[in-house]
Amino acid sequence: MTTTAPTTPPTTLSKTPTMAPVARGSFLLGSAVDLRRDMLGACKQAFHTYGDVVRFRVGPPGLRREICLVFHPDAAHRVLAGNWTNYRKDNIFYGEIRRAFGDGLLTSQDDDWQRQKRFLQPMFTPRRVAGYAATMSEQVDQLVARWRPRPAGTVDLNDEMTSLSLRVVCRILFGDDVDRALPVVQQAFGPLGEEVRRRGLAPFRPPMSWPTGGNLRLLRAQRALYGVCDEIIAGRRTAGHRTGEADLIGLLLDARDNGGTLSAAEVRDQVLIFLLAGHETTSTALTYTLHLLGRHPNVQDRVREEADAAGNDTTKLAYTEMVLKEAMRLYPSAPLMGRLTVADDEICGYHIPAGTDIITAPWVTHRHPQFWDEPERFDPDRFTPEREKTRHRYAWFPFGGGPRSCIGQHFSMLESMIALAGLTREFTFTTPAGEPSYTNHITLRPTGPVPILVKPRTR
Repeated sequence: MTTTAPTTPPTTLSKTPTMAPVARGSFLLGSAVDLRRDMLGACKQAFHTYGDVVRFRVGPPGLRREICLVFHPDAAHRVLAGNWTNYRKDNIFYGEIRRAFGDGLLTSQDDDWQRQKRFLQPMFTPRRVAGYAATMSEQVDQLVARWRPRPAGTVDLNDEMTSLSLRVVCRILFGDDVDRALPVVQQAFGPLGEEVRRRGLAPFRPPMSWPTGGNLRLLRAQRALYGVCDEIIAGRRTAGHRTGEADLIGLLLDARDNGGTLSAAEVRDQVLIFLLAGHETTSTALTYTLHLLGRHPNVQDRVREEADAAGNDTTKLAYTEMVLKEAMRLYPSAPLMGRLTVADDEICGYHIPAGTDIITAPWVTHRHPQFWDEPERFDPDRFTPEREKTRHRYAWFPFGGGPRSCIGQHFSMLESMIALAGLTREFTFTTPAGEPSYTNHITLRPTGPVPILVKPRTR
């Protein structure tokens, strides 16, 4: 297996640019039907058929969009790090996220992004994130207490892990106001995300002023989320916010940059973006990690033994972290990451014209046979420190990379390891036959229940 380091792409473009191959599609709609039916499967098939850079043409003649998918780690490096300023979050999908959830750190750009990052970076250092561990453990303990009295039985991992991760992030965001916020978030967040996904993939997006069913659902959910966040933020300020309050709204209200503060709308946007990025990604990671543990009892036993020995010391969960990383290789929470090309570029020998929608694809890159032996096999030992050191930096990038890598990756990893340790310490998991279905929502999401048999451990 070849384990090359990232290469430095050429700084000058070829005189005779070579365009990437085009995936075969229908005359009328191009690849639109294939992508709508199974976008992740279509990307994987395109890689095996055409190679590391592939173009999809989507839509009818005259209204056709072209999307360029890149699969080699060198390509991911070029887009996310090596020439990252040339690839902006100006595509349709990010525009819909921005419209629905506000212009927080995930979607903002240029000076706005730089300013927001200066405010938020201190809240997500490993040391600061470690301070959230007690809250994370408390929520896991509540789940254990709910499951523990039950006899062995089947639960839906998707439902349970989504609920757990949402309670964690709401508790850390809203603190003592969590009981006001959580019911609204539970009711409105799913419909808002679904409408964003639908509009992002639709060939025609009706203006938001049109009273279509989808637009009305989006606006209703958005009003509910904005309303509860605005009420809590205004209430904190009116009542006299206590400096040093530990929840993230308190930290955002306290944050200073050269004497400046975040406006109420900016605080709300950061809260909503963190809700978006902070619970679906973690719940997906937990769902599929437990699904895999239930299918590999020998790996589950090692995780449990490590959890028993570690107690509350998460620094002793090295093997659990390896298991989590391998699960995120096979089921990355962000399976596709899009950008819009600003100026002409060259990637893996292919010309990328300005204006191209370009997508890096962890879903495919994490299975690239040049960098992963038997890529469909679940093997946590791929992530020993020794093997990680020799692997291409962008052969595994579930949190993105470069200056715009996910600011919450330490948060997500810590929460996931605490949950895995706490649950395997108390229960054994057995996965029934069959594979869960999934789709590329805003994040990777199951399309139905992910069943698993949960049995309390006898001591």
